[in-house]
Amino acid sequence: MELQGGGGPELDLAEDLTLAADDRREHLVVVGNGMAGCRAVEELLARDGARYRVTIFGAEPHVNYNRIMLSPVLAGEKAFDDIIINDRAWYADNGIDLIVDDPVMAIDRAAKIVTSKAGRVVGYDRLLIATGSDPFIIPVPGKDLPGVISFRDMKDVDAMLAAAEAGKADGGGHAVVIGGGLLGLEAAHGLTLRGMKVTVIHLMPTLMERQLDEAAGWLLKTALEGRGQTILTGADTAEIYGEGKVEGVRLKDGRDIPASLVVMAVGIRPSVALAREAGLDVGRGIKVDDHMVTSDPHVLAVGECVEHDGNVYGLVAPLWDMCRSLADGLTDRHSGYRGSVTSTKLKVAGLDVFSAGDFSGGDGCEDIVLRDAARGVYKRVVVKEGRIIGAVLYGDTGDGGWYFDLLKREEDVSDIRDFLIFGQSYASGGGQADPKAAVAALSDDAEICGCNGVSKGQVVASIQGGACTLDALRAGCKASASCGSCTGLVETLLAITLGDEYSGERATRTMCKCTSFGHDDVRREIVAQGMKSIPEVMHRLHWSTPDGCASCRPALNYYLLCSWPGEYQDDQRSRFVNERLHANIQKDGTYSVVPRMWGGLTNPRELRAIADVVEKYDAPMVKVTGGQRLDIFGIKKEDLPAVWADLNAAGMVSGHAYGKSLRTVKTCVGSEWCRFGTQDSTGLGVKAERMSWGSWMPHKFKIAVSGCPRNCAEATIKDFGIVCVDSGYELHVGGNGGIHVRVTDLLCKVATEREALDYCGAFIQLYREEARYLERTAPWIDRVGVDYVKQRVVEDQVGREALLRRFLYSQSFSQDDPWAERVAGAHAELHQHIAEVRPMEIA
Repeated sequence: MELQGGGGPELDLAEDLTLAADDRREHLVVVGNGMAGCRAVEELLARDGARYRVTIFGAEPHVNYNRIMLSPVLAGEKAFDDIIINDRAWYADNGIDLIVDDPVMAIDRAAKIVTSKAGRVVGYDRLLIATGSDPFIIPVPGKDLPGVISFRDMKDVDAMLAAAEAGKADGGGHAVVIGGGLLGLEAAHGLTLRGMKVTVIHLMPTLMERQLDEAAGWLLKTALEGRGQTILTGADTAEIYGEGKVEGVRLKDGRDIPASLVVMAVGIRPSVALAREAGLDVGRGIKVDDHMVTSDPHVLAVGECVEHDGNVYGLVAPLWDMCRSLADGLTDRHSGYRGSVTSTKLKVAGLDVFSAGDFSGGDGCEDIVLRDAARGVYKRVVVKEGRIIGAVLYGDTGDGGWYFDLLKREEDVSDIRDFLIFGQSYASGGGQADPKAAVAALSDDAEICGCNGVSKGQVVASIQGGACTLDALRAGCKASASCGSCTGLVETLLAITLGDEYSGERATRTMCKCTSFGHDDVRREIVAQGMKSIPEVMHRLHWSTPDGCASCRPALNYYLLCSWPGEYQDDQRSRFVNERLHANIQKDGTYSVVPRMWGGLTNPRELRAIADVVEKYDAPMVKVTGGQRLDIFGIKKEDLPAVWADLNAAGMVSGHAYGKSLRTVKTCVGSEWCRFGTQDSTGLGVKAERMSWGSWMPHKFKIAVSGCPRNCAEATIKDFGIVCVDSGYELHVGGNGGIHVRVTDLLCKVATEREALDYCGAFIQLYREEARYLERTAPWIDRVGVDYVKQRVVEDQVGREALLRRFLYSQSFSQDDPWAERVAGAHAELHQHIAEVRPMEIA
């Protein structure tokens, strides 16, 4: 493979002729490295990978990427690498010469050569034009001002990101998006999430009027305005003004809207200039036959740039059909393209919409409508003469594919008329929900994955061919590999096709049923997208339930706390009951209270305070814990604030015996008293505890320091253990003394207390940043491997020091005693607060 930029004519006609002499295969030159051009090549390779020698010209400096997913990149939900369809290895593996950043400027059909902008001249036997479409720029004054852009490629996304970043200095900056269609609303959504103040100007009275009826358009407008956008419908642009750069937009009714960025998203037109200059037959698009052949039998065209039977398509599903027919024609197969009946299933700014067919209604039509304002759901199915002719769905689009399948097959729905609006699972079950029966009833050509044009039949064929997991299907036929909205359908097909053999497991287990993301994915995206609240995470990662559940909320709360110390405000509603009340609930409904004893040490004042609390509040039991502390049992909920206050008065703070946090630091007396002791284990334990107390963790965390290899403090079954020896300190990690006992792994040996503490802090921070919520250090190390931990904490000095700095920075915000916080105000307010808090069902 040659991956060349636009620096000069590195591949000329003479070279091409030499190559042709060595390789006698027909030479296919593709003009356009986008989704349609590369998909056509994929289809061709799948049919006969050795038949053609392929060269692809791309106008952009990138490999092939998914343009549909530009909106998530703008919104910060994905990085560019996440939307690459064909990486460089794909071109190399298939022997494809890729020339990037060098668009083809001319076609000489007589000589059968193309000439690029950089002067490359390349001969062809077959030429495929896949130039896509160009954005339509409304001809208003100021359209050429700097700061006026379209929304079609990564260059436009980069320009919007730069504008958003520059706008931060001005309190966010102002953006105007002209056009209330899909691209315009996605641009507005992404810029809003990037901190800009966004106004959308739309000429028509209804947003996305080609896809939505008036009612659904109103719901969409209301939802977007609720997110802080200004939506102006029925608004006509008069001019874009500014001195040397864009400063605002003026409407024909005289209103002025300030703007440092204007995004034109009013529509697209087939890119036909190259074909027209070459003398090909061009109408609205490049005219093609059923095998995508143009008026020149050696030149083909595919995608948004073509016109077939008078139709021009701007959706991906028809493009995939075209690519299949093109590949059939190039490999002497006979099936041709017969046009497409289209539907639109989209996620607009995180809101699901679907439409198909003629939803305008009219004479002889019946409207079947369901509105659920509380859930933000609207469904409208248009029926004529017992058959569906159109449908609009907003908020709940799960049955869109079924309605579209009925529409395409012109099936009589009279028998299921009463259940039709409630969806396929009810209609197929005669009024009783049966999701599996509903999916099983779909025809083989029913579309499952709109992003990648994958039908039910293709998914089933992939499963029968050995793709028995969701991850395998995503890698193979690509179903559910892009936006993920069809994941439920795909998993249902797996269950139906495989029966009892389907485990339901994924390579990446999801956090819970609210999301298709795993813990590692969520942690990564929180940082990558700069998300700093639970609602923001749930919105931007498309949680299926608006408020989450008892599994994901505590995890998200921890991940945000860990990622943004000092910025994120701890959400008490997302904590377990013990953490909310800073005490351990017992089976009789009372609580136990464990004050901290640094390194297991205590003194008369603390002991008197504990004795007084036991007597004063009639605690029925005091127990010495395994962590060398005293646990006071039987405290009533209403007495907790007073107990904390009395213990605080003696200088005692919470022992966090209830928390996913540092619990205890167990020590032996060490060299100060023991005749076998080699170092001051008690003093080191106190230092370690004072350094690390208050730190929230993925799970409970225990430390121990033993003064000699006899290991009286049981350091080798703790999360972090220190064993003192004559030459210094042995550091151990990953121990567990619970149900499944795990002995620690030796991390390293150090010579000084300072090193032992520094390594301890670095290890804790690595665990905090990379372990999954509710994952102890033992299973975490089993998962990632102790060698990985050693590499990060021991071998990488710079990385270790960075981990330690992050840990100490986080601790500067964490080491506030929650008991003291609770007694800082009036006891009456505290009692009221505790009484009002209702524990989540996760105790």
